[in-house]
Amino acid sequence: MNRIPLGIKRGRIFNKMELEPVIGLEVHLQLATETKLFCSCQVKFAAEANSKVCPVCLGLPGSLPVINRKAIEYAVKVALALDCTIGDQVKFDRKNYYYPDLPKNYQISQYDMPLSYEGHILINSENKDKRIRIRRVHIEEDAGKLIHEKEYSLIDYNRTGIPLLEIVTEPDISSPDEAYKYLVTLKTLLKYLAVSDCDMEKGSLRCDANISLRVKGEEVLGTKTELKNMNSFKAVKAALEVEVKRQGRLLDEGKSVIQETLLWDEEKRTTIPMRSKEEASDYRYFPEPDLVPFAIEKKSLKEIRSSLPELPREKTKRIRQAYKLSEEEAQFLVTEQDMVEFFEDCNKLFKDSKSILNWIRGPLLYEINQRNKTISELFIKPEDFIKLIKLLKTDALSNLTAKSVLTLMIDRKKGPDEVINEEDLVQVSDEASLIKLAQEVILENKESVENFLSGKVKALMFLVGQVMRKSKGKANPKKVKELLERKLKEDKKDA
Repeated sequence: MNRIPLGIKRGRIFNKMELEPVIGLEVHLQLATETKLFCSCQVKFAAEANSKVCPVCLGLPGSLPVINRKAIEYAVKVALALDCTIGDQVKFDRKNYYYPDLPKNYQISQYDMPLSYEGHILINSENKDKRIRIRRVHIEEDAGKLIHEKEYSLIDYNRTGIPLLEIVTEPDISSPDEAYKYLVTLKTLLKYLAVSDCDMEKGSLRCDANISLRVKGEEVLGTKTELKNMNSFKAVKAALEVEVKRQGRLLDEGKSVIQETLLWDEEKRTTIPMRSKEEASDYRYFPEPDLVPFAIEKKSLKEIRSSLPELPREKTKRIRQAYKLSEEEAQFLVTEQDMVEFFEDCNKLFKDSKSILNWIRGPLLYEINQRNKTISELFIKPEDFIKLIKLLKTDALSNLTAKSVLTLMIDRKKGPDEVINEEDLVQVSDEASLIKLAQEVILENKESVENFLSGKVKALMFLVGQVMRKSKGKANPKKVKELLERKLKEDKKDA
């Protein structure tokens, strides 16, 4: 699409309400291979600085690159999952630029003959599907990492040469919220493919955003800026929101937007100019002379395609129908692959999908968030989780006690029966024991009894709480409420 510098047009200053954002995203994904893209150096996060390097990834004279087959397979896997066309001929190119963490002064990337192109992904926007076109998915080598101190900078070349996948969208995203949804949808897909850990904190997944504003309803695009240095999806959304306001303010004042690269300052919640935005010609691309063009064999393509797992969109549709879930419930489960697998394993043991879902979304999700772990890292067995739910269903445990049991199950890596026996947590449900406790509470709380009898319903729940305290949480709260209500009404009649 053509771009023009928006500013004053026909003597009229653009009104903010007439402008709309046009956003394109570039996601860089480190592939989870054991070795780097063009050499046999080990890929290991947080290894001692500059300990995973060799003449090839350092670009020393006389060294020659050799393509990592597994990296190509992973890249093809992603491209197929995004419904991309795989190139008939694929080649690598040299992208020339100087930066301290780029030891060769060029990056081996792909330019005019990328691995794949023209794909798409569907996101949910305003309760309907929106198609985001994928311009290309290509593979390149990562650069090193700069560590900035107060008076100097250090370089760690361990990351140099790690296989990096670049996934570039067309400018089809219309709001910061859509950008966020795209990233969440894409990350879920990538994790299902098991090609990367997608950990933004480790730098395994990084995102740059291109944004411009245009007059609503027109095809011509405005001048774009590029946003970098965003370390979370929420940061991407926040940075885009700030940039929409900044560009809108400039255009409303009759000024022009400058094409430049901006850094996002998370602490100050603002964008900072970094440099003028480069065009492809600035990089002086030319074919990598040490790597010949190649083709992906049809047999290999067929094998990779057949190895694709059930992808999130298809899984969402299937489990929604199979377990009679809402779209939102199904999407919640499918976002994390180990969570939906745990849910389905539980349903094989106990046909009560709603109870299982409620306990996963409630107490289990609480434990996951508190411990900052995945469901698989909690090492809780589906059969133990179902046993706990059944104990709750049969009134052997109160809801509060069941939550405590779950915590102890995870802490001790034990089943519910063992925890209940160790802590003596069996719920008291026999009427004789509960009546005795109820009578004690009635005698000790005459004011609350009078309040209840005069119509204050909340007073009954206070009395229930007192019985629960006396029983140390073991009393069946449902039966306690029924007994107290019955006992108080009987006493009132007798009086």
